[in-house]
Amino acid sequence: MPRQASTVSLRRLLVLLTALGLLPLALLGVWGLHLVGDYQQREQERSLLDLARALSSAVDAELDASVGTLTAMGRTPVLAGGDLRGFHAFASAQVAAQPEWLAVFLSDTGGAILFRTTAPYGAPDGPVADPASLRRAIELHQPVAGSVVRGKGGRAAFPVRVPVENSLGRDYILSAVIKPDRMLRVIERQKVPASSVLAIMDVGGAIVARSKGQPQLVGSPPSPSLVKLMREGGAEAVGRTTTLEGESVTTAFARSRYGWSVAIGVATAALAPASLQGLTFYAAGLAASLLACLLIASLLSHRIVRTFLSLQQGTAALGAGEKVEVAPSRIGEIVQMQEALLAAAARREAHEAERSRLLASLETALGDSRAAGRVKDEFLAMLGHELRNPLSPIVASLDLMDMRGEAGSQRERTIMRRQVNHLRRLVDDLLDVSRIASGKLQVELKPLNLAELVRHAVAAFPGRQPELVAPGSLWVHGDEARLAQVLNNLLSNAARFGRDSTRVSLDARDGMARLAVCDDGAGMSVAMLERIFEPFFQAPQPLARNTGGLGLGLAIVRRIVELHGGTVKAFSEGEGKGSRFEVWLPLGEAAQSGQEATVEAAPARLDVLLVDDNYDAVVATAALLENMGHTVRVAATGEEAIQEAARQAPDVAILDIGLPDMDGYALARRLLDKEPGLKLVALSGYGQQSDVAQAMAAGFSLHLTKPASLEELRRALVPA
Repeated sequence: MPRQASTVSLRRLLVLLTALGLLPLALLGVWGLHLVGDYQQREQERSLLDLARALSSAVDAELDASVGTLTAMGRTPVLAGGDLRGFHAFASAQVAAQPEWLAVFLSDTGGAILFRTTAPYGAPDGPVADPASLRRAIELHQPVAGSVVRGKGGRAAFPVRVPVENSLGRDYILSAVIKPDRMLRVIERQKVPASSVLAIMDVGGAIVARSKGQPQLVGSPPSPSLVKLMREGGAEAVGRTTTLEGESVTTAFARSRYGWSVAIGVATAALAPASLQGLTFYAAGLAASLLACLLIASLLSHRIVRTFLSLQQGTAALGAGEKVEVAPSRIGEIVQMQEALLAAAARREAHEAERSRLLASLETALGDSRAAGRVKDEFLAMLGHELRNPLSPIVASLDLMDMRGEAGSQRERTIMRRQVNHLRRLVDDLLDVSRIASGKLQVELKPLNLAELVRHAVAAFPGRQPELVAPGSLWVHGDEARLAQVLNNLLSNAARFGRDSTRVSLDARDGMARLAVCDDGAGMSVAMLERIFEPFFQAPQPLARNTGGLGLGLAIVRRIVELHGGTVKAFSEGEGKGSRFEVWLPLGEAAQSGQEATVEAAPARLDVLLVDDNYDAVVATAALLENMGHTVRVAATGEEAIQEAARQAPDVAILDIGLPDMDGYALARRLLDKEPGLKLVALSGYGQQSDVAQAMAAGFSLHLTKPASLEELRRALVPA
């Protein structure tokens, strides 16, 4: 049964369809909100950058104010007349008037300090704070804002330097050392959220003023992310950074004319509240729309589902063979389904009536077929039994004549043995093809030296001796009796259709054993090769049918080979050019040392009880056994056999199965009750696998199928 696909309710399907209808609108709205959000984001970033530019301008204005004050000081008459002592007093007064100024320095263009207001005039020269800015002022000959530095006392300040010239033509650099608090007041005047972070950095990137942590952070570098943004952004830029406190912010920075930088950081989450709020309202609207769709779909589906339930009940009634009833509906498509259901119910009733008639006739036919099959099996078993029974005394008589060595009838005995073997093979083939058709043909696999089996089969084959090429040993996993049957059938086929010679070869190729039987006879056409292994198929023959056969041997060969996991193929170059049959079997491992059973030689003389109701068979077999040197007592019924055994226990008892007063199985059990160690041998015309199994279950040591060969009888006489 195919796997059932997942199902969905009608209510869910309607909601899904509505949701799919709303999906384009939802996507369009989300896309519009996204555009609005992007625009708002860009506007906020632009506003943030404008604020950074304004703050940069404010910083420039503060520095310009300091530069203007220094420039005015440089134009005083005291300095113009070259009175440096008087200018020292004037500068000291100016420092006192500027709360954020710490000192004023005057340097010559060589970089030497001429005086500083923090020391008396003429005091020894000291080191220059931020010499880099002093060199820039000398080289550029223009105002310069220096870097923030900390003095010996730890107090932070930055210099503003202005080139001046007196009336005597001498150039000076006038510098004011200013506290960072002046720049901090610039930050404090800005109207920004409390969560924002503003910072002013000097030309070296060190913090001059900051809205958070001012006392501790003056002179230290900003966060690495801000340093990276300022390094990669050029004169101004906006980007995502992380503050020194670890907060994620959107930062805009701008550079002033003096090379200083101003940065403003605003929390990233605070930049797009309107867009997020719009998405929230939009999502709420979509959810409300879906809820309304769910309510409407529930109302519609409730009415439709009730009609579907009526259809479902009607369909179940149709499947159960009951009367079909449906509820009325005003939906046109459902009305059509109801009409189709009622029509199907009517057809089903008609089909059920016809089916009942057919089933009755079919059951009768099946019963007749089973009975015919049983009759066929019973007939074949009886046919085999009745054909083998007359063969048994014939074979025994031939063996007896061979043992006596009567030379005058040698030719006639050869003819008779060949025809008996042919008849026996026909019987075996007929029974085997019945087993194949019913799937009862079985094999017993075990390690087998195929080379030894081939040599024995070729040597024992009657008529013209085939040519043989085979290795000393070649092991497979197979059934010895069945593989011997395969080779004998192929040899018989070659003898019937060949002319002068038959060649048998055995070798190993590609992990397989290859057994080939070749003849130089009639050959086969392409059409024959395609059907040669079919049961009952035979090559065209004259009315005389000098080759004989039932057309079963090759079909049996193919089935036996397949049961061994092998294949059989037929080859011929055409009619009159001979044939070649190849059997391919998987190679197996050799038998373990001592694994092969050995047959002990029979004692010189045994007491044999022979039980058979066929007078000719029992006389011929008894004479054969006596000629082998044994004492033979015969019985025609089970009761006679019991009396003989009671009079004197035999060494071996050979029993027919079909006796007039009791079957051989019951006789075996009674004999074993009186003599548990007695060896029992079944000699019967019933030779199917079930017959062998039943004999073993009854206590027989060996089951021989009539006609038994001389070798089989010798093996049977080995005591238990």
